[in-house]
Formats: sequence, C-alpha cells, structure tokens
Amino acid sequence: MRHTLTLAAAVLAVALSAAGCGSGGSNNTSTPTSPGASSVVSVTITGHSGTAAFNPNPATADGSQTVQFTNNDTVTHHIMMDDGTAQTADIPPGTTSVAIAVGSNKSYHCVIHPGMVGGFNGSTGNPPPNCTYQYCALRVRRATAG
Repeated sequence: MRHTLTLAAAVLAVALSAAGCGSGGSNNTSTPTSPGASSVVSVTITGHSGTAAFNPNPATADGSQTVQFTNNDTVTHHIMMDDGTAQTADIPPGTTSVAIAVGSNKSYHCVIHPGMVGGFNGSTGNPPPNCTYQYCALRVRRATAG
C-alpha cells in the first residue's frame, strides 16, 4: 500500500510540474506582426521647397494606413490630402501631427505653403501651376519694369 501511495504522489508531482511548464503563467494570445509592418507612416517636414519638403517623398503607404507628420522646420505647417478628405491641424515647429487617413490619395500639400508637396507610392506631388510661394520648387520671378 505504501508503494502505491508513493507512486501516486510521484505521478501527481510530475503531472503538476509538466502542466506548469511552457505556459509561464501568461495567457498572452497576441499574434506577432511581421517585421516592418506598421499602420502609421511617418513623414518628416524638412522645410525645403517643392517635393524636397517632405522625407520620405514619396512615402510608401496603402489605403488602410495613416500618416503622421513631424515638423523639423522653423515655421508652422498644415498638411492636407489633395482630394480634401483629410488634413492635420496646424503643426508647430518641433511637434508631430495626429495620424490622418491616407485612403486612396496619391498626394498631399501644405495648406499654408502650397508649393510644399508630397505623395505616396511613386507620386511626389506637383506644385500648383505658376507657383510663386516661398516654398515652391521653381519660383517665378516677375520682371520689374524699369
């Protein structure tokens, strides 16, 4: 009888020990994401003119992602998707915007400085025609009479 109790105790101890192994006491059921996968695309405002105003430009993004802008310039910027579906609030120097939807947009611009343009997936955006703003890629200088 004593041999049976000792054997039963040993089996119970092994079973309890095995049940505790591997779980670590955690019920973490999250699924790992693939490296580099992110739902937010980060773009830096550089303060240069035209298509050099944003880095990276073009950025890589799909319709399910959002984009946030970090202002490394010395003046405030305000970014809008070219189709008007989304825009940031004003982004003061040294701050980052709230993420906004990319959707099906191919390009965006700064509302305050329309010559600052950027894009997604191959498009770098285009400055407006006859752009004469401070941040335009090709400034049009008007000849003065005289």
